[in-house]
Amino acid sequence: MPECLFCRIVKGDLPSRKVYEDELTFAFDDINPKAPVHILIVPKIHLPTLVDAGPSEQELLGHLLLAANKIAKEKGIDGRGFRLVLNCNPEGGQVVYHLHIHLLGGRQMRWQPA
Repeated sequence: MPECLFCRIVKGDLPSRKVYEDELTFAFDDINPKAPVHILIVPKIHLPTLVDAGPSEQELLGHLLLAANKIAKEKGIDGRGFRLVLNCNPEGGQVVYHLHIHLLGGRQMRWQPA
C-alpha cells in the first residue's frame, strides 16, 4: 500500500509550504485555501482518523491544539479569531486519511448549516 499524501509531505518527499514544525507536528498551507489563512496541522505519525486515536494519543491531540494556537499567534489572527476544523470519515468530509486540523482565519467565519 502506498504511503499517504500527508506522510509523504511530512517526510519531505512531496513539496509543501511549511509554516511550522516541531518534534510531533508539521503544518503547511492548504493548496486549496478556503480563507486568507488556511493551514493544515498534522501529526508526524500516521493516524488515519480521530476515531483511531486512543488514550495513548491524548498528549499528541493536545499538542496539535497548542500548535494551532501558536500558529494563530504567529499569523496574527489570534486576537481577531479563527476556526479549527477536524473532519472525520466520509460523512464528516474527510478526504485525506491522515488526521489533520484545518486552521482557518483572516476573515469573518460564518456558520453554514448542512
